[in-house]
This record gives sequence, structure tokens and C-alpha cells, in this order.
Amino acid sequence: MSELAVRVEGICKQYRLGGPRERYSTLRDQLDKLASAPLRALRGRGERSDQDGLFWALKDVSFEVKRGEAVGIIGRNGAGKSTLLKILSQITEPTEGEVDVHGRVGSLLEVGTGFHPELTGRENVYLNGAILGMRRTEIARKFDEIVAFAEVEKFIDTPVKHYSSGMYMRLAFAVAAHLDPEILVVDEVLAVGDAEFQKKCLGQMGEVAQEGRTVLFVSHNMSAVQALCPTAILLDAGRVDRVGPTGSVVPEYLARVGKTRRESAGPRRLGPELELTDIRFTPAVFPAGGRTAVSVTLSASEALSVDHLCILIYSLTGIRVAVADLRSPDAPYRVRASNRLTVKADLRRVNLVEGEYTVGLYLAAGSWHGDVYDLTSFEVTASPEPSRVTPYHPMNRGFVELDHGPIRATAISFLEAIA
Repeated sequence: MSELAVRVEGICKQYRLGGPRERYSTLRDQLDKLASAPLRALRGRGERSDQDGLFWALKDVSFEVKRGEAVGIIGRNGAGKSTLLKILSQITEPTEGEVDVHGRVGSLLEVGTGFHPELTGRENVYLNGAILGMRRTEIARKFDEIVAFAEVEKFIDTPVKHYSSGMYMRLAFAVAAHLDPEILVVDEVLAVGDAEFQKKCLGQMGEVAQEGRTVLFVSHNMSAVQALCPTAILLDAGRVDRVGPTGSVVPEYLARVGKTRRESAGPRRLGPELELTDIRFTPAVFPAGGRTAVSVTLSASEALSVDHLCILIYSLTGIRVAVADLRSPDAPYRVRASNRLTVKADLRRVNLVEGEYTVGLYLAAGSWHGDVYDLTSFEVTASPEPSRVTPYHPMNRGFVELDHGPIRATAISFLEAIA
């Protein structure tokens, strides 16, 4: 048996942007097209070439993953992460290159991928198991464990089209993780759901890895990637930028994110009726112990309430180091249809040590409930006031310097201490 679970060699994936999709063509259609090519070339001089409107989602991607490895795949939105996982899951084929996958693949690429909305939860569990090549008796042996993990016992015989997004996600993940895949492929499962569910998912993926099976995990949650994956692959503009230990690849990636998103983030669609229009720190560079202001702007196409709004601050290693709760103290914020809501707050004393920090958001508004990562960043510079922990090497320092009152010290002799 090969020690490699996945081998990717020079794969490329090309898509055509815009325009009508080319319909399925017969051999006669292809011959007619070939015969008319010279005439079309003469007519089309000065017009767009056939290459116009083509987009390379992946370009010359190569790497290997051994059996039993847990590998995080990270990168900006649009870097090609999801396209790569779809190729590895055999949902789509590469335009060029070779992919060898040794083992049965269980994948969760989008919420409820592979679920039929008209079928019940029970029927979808058996359908997905059959697609994986499992016998009915094998699926039955795992069924109760899947339902218990997903916490959908009361609704397992209800068509999944009536499930909430959380129920959908829990059942989809439970199916992907429990039906004995030799290779588990997971894309952004932790972006939706509460903290307890995220913890369960990480724990289950950890168990899969400890059992010697292979895990490929795409996420913007750098803490989760570092907790689960010893190795990381950084994708940038469809190419492999770096492969190495997660502890070195993640900080490099977050540092790049910080440089490009220092002052403001662009709009991000969170749900069918909700968009995060802007989040920014002013100033975005300030000294340790200094002041800054944060503002968050949301746009709603339908009337909705904002029940939770919390700023999440992360180190460059992906560790959450601070939060700022921006909820209304009286009642949820209300946003009218086609209106915007801007929430501002002054952070009067930011006692973070000097360094770069990335910013996320925990938000519960309308249909959206969960964390949003890598929205913007800010930099804390050295304080003009002497630091209480200056003598220590930066690697031995924490992230927050605690403010305290006057220091009182009493010295006594050793003999007095034991008297």
C-alpha cells in the first residue's frame, strides 16, 4: 500500500468568466466548428481573442500528503482553496495535471453538499453512505452515532429542506466524519455554528487524524488550523506559495493579510439579506496602552435585528487575545430594510504588547450566526512609557500588560521568616 494518501502534480483549473455556457456538442458540431475556424478568424480580427474571459483558478499546483497527515490549506478568498478541494473530492476535474487519491474520500465542501432537500435526514445519511461505497449494514452500525453527534434525533425523519442552517450543517458534518472515510476533506465547516459545535467538529477531526486517517482542512480560523494540523499549505492567486510547519506558515500568511487590510476591509456578504460593509480602526497604528476607535457598518436588504456584535482580536499565530463586546446594553439593534447600521466605540486603553493583530467579528443578525475572520488588522507600536516587562525577551511575553496600582513590597530576613 502506498504511503501517500494524495499526490498532486502540476494541476491547473481554468474557468470561463461570463457569457453563455457552451452546450454539449456532438462530433459533427466539432467538425463544423473546426471547418469554419479560418472564416471566423478573418471576421474576428481586432475582436477579443479566445483567451479573453478565461480565468485560472489554479495554476501548476503540486504537493504530496502522506497517510495519517492532517494538513491545513490556507489563503485569501479567491486563492483557489475550494477549487482544489473539489478536484480532490472528484467533484470537478483539473484542466491540466494529475491527481492520485489513495483511499475513500469523505468531503464536506459546502453546507449540506450531497443532501437531497426532499429526502429525510435518515434517507440522506444512507444515500451519502451508498455514494461512499458503504454497505447498508455498515451505515446502520454508524447511524445512531451520527444522529447523536448532529443532535437532530427529533427531526431525523423530516425532509432536510425544513432544517435550519445549523441542523443542516451538524448533520452534514456528522455524515462526512463518521462514515469511515480514509481521507476527510473539510472546507470552512467552522465558519457557521456556535462555539460548542465548533469544538465538537475539531474534536472529531482530531480523532480521525489520531486514527491514522488523512485530514485536509480549509479554514480562515488560524487557531483551529494550528490546533489540528502540523503542516500547512499556503495558496496565493491559484499557486502554492509555501508548504511547511503550520507554526511558521500561519504567521507569514497573517502578516501579509495585515499589510493589505491595515486600514479598512471591503464589503463581505454574510447572508442573503446582510452585508458587512465596513470595519475599521482609527488610527490603525497606535502605541501600547494608547487609544483607538473601532466602527462596524452593516447593510440590510430586509428588516432585521442585531442580537450580538463582538470584535475579535487575534495574534499573528491565530490565538484570540481580546474581545470587545459592542452589543446594545438595552435592546438589540434594529436595522430597517435597505438601511445601514454603523456601530462605533472608543477603546480607551489598549494594553496589548507591540505587534500586528488581525481582526474578526462574532455576529448574530438575521440568518447569520457565527464568526467572520481576517477582516482587517491594526498595529501596536512600542509605548513611549517604560514597559513593566521590558527586561524580558519578546518571545517570553504575553499579549496583554495588566494595569495595576502602586506596588507594595516588604523585605524580611530569613530568620524572621522562619521564627
